[in-house]
Amino acid sequence: MVIPLGIQAMDEPRSAPSRYSAVWGMAGIPVADARWAVRTLLARAGHHPDRQPNQDAQLVVSELVTNALRHAPGPGELLLELSADAARLTIAVRDSSSQEPLLRDPDPRRAGGHGLRLVTRLCEQLRTVPSRRGKRIVAQMLLDSGAGPGS
Repeated sequence: MVIPLGIQAMDEPRSAPSRYSAVWGMAGIPVADARWAVRTLLARAGHHPDRQPNQDAQLVVSELVTNALRHAPGPGELLLELSADAARLTIAVRDSSSQEPLLRDPDPRRAGGHGLRLVTRLCEQLRTVPSRRGKRIVAQMLLDSGAGPGS
C-alpha cells in the first residue's frame, strides 16, 4: 500500500515539509517504486532527476529498502521527508528485524556488502532506532543549498 502525503505542486509556495510514505506487508515493495518516489518528490521540489542530489538520494533509498527486504522479511515502511527549503532529505526505513546493520570492511573481491558504506558516505547522518517490533534506519542527506535550475 502506497500513501502519498503532502507533495506540493512546484508553483505553490513551500512553507512546510513535503512527505511521502509507503508501507508493505509480507510481499515487500518493489525497490523501483521506492526509487521513483524519492525521484519524484525531489523533482517536484526542483532537484532535477539527472543531477547528483536526486541520484544520490535514489541510491540511498534503494540500498536501505533493499537491505530491509533482504534481511528482515515481513512488514516495513518507507518515509521520506523533504525540508521546506528543499535542502535536507530525511529517509526512514522501518523493518521487522532487531539486528543493527553491519558496516563491513571493504573487500573489492566481495560481490555484495558495499551498500551501507556508500550510504554512510552520502548521508550527513545515519542512525538506527530500535523498536518493539524491529528497528528504523534514519538517514539525513544534505542536498544542494536550494533547489532550482541546475540543482
